[in-house]
Amino acid sequence: MRRTLIGGAVVGALAIAVLAYFWISFGHQIDAKLSGEQRPVPRIFGRPIEIRAGQSLSLAQLLQRLNDIDYAQHPGKPSAPGEFSVAGQSVLIIPKTADPAKPQTISVTYTKAASPVISRVAVVGGKPLDGVTLDAPLLAALAPGERRRYVPLDNIPKQMVNAVIAIEDRRFFDHPGVDAIGALGALITNLRGNRPYLVGGSTLTQQIVKNTFLTPAKTLPRKLREQFMALVLESRFTKAQILELYLNDIVLGQRGPFEIHGVSEAARVFFGKDVRNVTLAEAATIAGLIQSPSRLNPLRNPTRARERRNVVLQEMADNKFVTAEAARKAAAEPLVVSSRAFENEAPYFVDYISDVVDKKYAGLLKRDAAVDVYTTLDLQLQRLAQEALAEGMAQVDKQLAARKRSGTAQAALVAVDPRTGQVLAMVGGRSYSTSQYNRAVVARRQPGSVFKPFVYLSAFEEAAAAGRTDLTPATVVADEPTTFKDGENDYTPANYQNEYEGPITLRRALAHSRNIVAIKVAEMVGYGRVAALWKNVGVGTAKAFPSIALGVFEVTPMEMTEAYTLFTNGGSVRPLQSVTRIVENNVAKEIEPPALRAVARADTTYLVTNMMRSVLNEGTGAGARAQGFTLDAAGKSGTTNDLRDAWFIGFTPELLTAVWVGFDNNAPIGLSGSQAALPIWTAFMKRALAGQRSRSFSVPAGIEFEQIDKQTGQKATPSCPVVIEEAFLAGTAPTQSCQEHSTSLTEGVSSVINKIGRFFKGIVR
Repeated sequence: MRRTLIGGAVVGALAIAVLAYFWISFGHQIDAKLSGEQRPVPRIFGRPIEIRAGQSLSLAQLLQRLNDIDYAQHPGKPSAPGEFSVAGQSVLIIPKTADPAKPQTISVTYTKAASPVISRVAVVGGKPLDGVTLDAPLLAALAPGERRRYVPLDNIPKQMVNAVIAIEDRRFFDHPGVDAIGALGALITNLRGNRPYLVGGSTLTQQIVKNTFLTPAKTLPRKLREQFMALVLESRFTKAQILELYLNDIVLGQRGPFEIHGVSEAARVFFGKDVRNVTLAEAATIAGLIQSPSRLNPLRNPTRARERRNVVLQEMADNKFVTAEAARKAAAEPLVVSSRAFENEAPYFVDYISDVVDKKYAGLLKRDAAVDVYTTLDLQLQRLAQEALAEGMAQVDKQLAARKRSGTAQAALVAVDPRTGQVLAMVGGRSYSTSQYNRAVVARRQPGSVFKPFVYLSAFEEAAAAGRTDLTPATVVADEPTTFKDGENDYTPANYQNEYEGPITLRRALAHSRNIVAIKVAEMVGYGRVAALWKNVGVGTAKAFPSIALGVFEVTPMEMTEAYTLFTNGGSVRPLQSVTRIVENNVAKEIEPPALRAVARADTTYLVTNMMRSVLNEGTGAGARAQGFTLDAAGKSGTTNDLRDAWFIGFTPELLTAVWVGFDNNAPIGLSGSQAALPIWTAFMKRALAGQRSRSFSVPAGIEFEQIDKQTGQKATPSCPVVIEEAFLAGTAPTQSCQEHSTSLTEGVSSVINKIGRFFKGIVR
């Protein structure tokens, strides 16, 4: 008996020692992994949100923007910083920067028109404001392979917490980390061995342990270790801390290459909302995903997701988290998800920023340091760009189907402020989840006819340098089938659809994208001069062959966008900028915009810009006017050899947008720039500039205007049927009056006089 007792005591002591060892060992692991503040992760932000009087921003768009910056909607009046409420046509907002002791409320009031605009921004009980600037929206936190938004438990709504507890661990607040009741049922099932795998019964604490420290292998030793570590974890953390860890770390799906971690990121991805603003039904949908994120994904499997949502709602009602009536109403709601919420958060742009910062500041985004990167992206314009591209590509699909063409066409859009070079929107493809290949930045394609403005700019530069008067927008060149010499070889290009007009002005040739005239102009000034100017633009090189005039070389949409900034900056290229500030460990570094790069004269550049206005007013871009885009703008369509690529690049003084459409494999798309790219450009520009007044392009010194006959390019006379005001370099305007129409009018008047004379002679007789 004594030996037995001594042996038992030794065994017990050893067991206690082993348990103590593992308790301490596991405790150290848990502390090292989970204790302290949340591990810092590099973050990328867009430009701060601005709300101003006269802004064309719908109420729904404003609410979306407030969700973007984590503002909570209050059912009554907002009472704390970071809250807002809606009452009729007004929105009340308390900025996060407000003094919590005396928070200042901002009132945003809308007009009652069919297309409402913000009519007034004011401090409640105070004076009107021109506008207010709120926070910068978080675009992404750059954890490798993950998308997450860590939020404190206090910022997660009670119904979201209750939905998770009801379906995953209803006794969470009562057990010490292991639910004995649930574990007993699982143990009996496992001992029976009537399942090919071990069943669960895991608590939220056990799930944290399993996901953080253990393998997914379903073995008894792993399960015992999981339960033991859960007890250790509960001894070192409060229930609130454990719940906060769980709600921020649980995997809730996959979008493209990223795992969706946490309920806050899931609220963004599936519903386009801040987690504090999800409805009861939406909270139940998110909680339901935990069981099987892939199988229950509401975007791919809405029926299963809805069924699981309703199971969660019933569990919430059974556990008295909500009333049976509230659960019934929520279960009757349709499952409405935001299919483009993830795309609208600019994932292509986020990848681009990661590359830019990594190249300029190697390793900055890989260290465990608090790094915040502030960018130029306007999240509202990004959404408008995404919508315009999605709608436009749906129409492209229909056109391709009608032509019985197989394959999925792709597209890219880049929008910038040409005055500053700041990138405002970037879409690198139809779906980031399907393909992460960023066509806006990486895809090198032929620019085709969008290069022609640089041909005409080369000509006007030559004219200015040599004092020539034979190269102006009114110069007439024969548009007819022509064979050119390409070294020792003959080069016989053709116009689009083999259409020729005979003698036409350079303005009309550019407006209607006449290939032959463009090559003739390049030949007149020398292909080498065209190539040299393009080299000075600084986005690539092209060889001095006749085909250079037709854009037969390769560039990316970003490069062409940068090149076009030349036309709004008086002949100087404005290099594009995407990062404005980097804050590392609370130390800010302002990023200065790149300097302008002088390429051409301001007056010669204006001539080309003024000519490109005709592209939209009467040429290949006239479809934009037909679709209701009325602001003064200039641009150029582009269609490459064999209809492989479709482009449209156009701009107002404050917004420049480039659109490319084509196949990734470089197969012919069979559509022109006007057919495929222009509708996307038009839809975006209309929405982006809605409510803004038209602004004219600035006229530099050295430009004079003359009334000319549109057809002949000569000085207009009273008899010319169509007269336009053309821009010229000083001293180069035509001096010869139009002979064709004055002659025809004289003959016509003479004929009429003769007829009248014969009429009266007949009467006399």
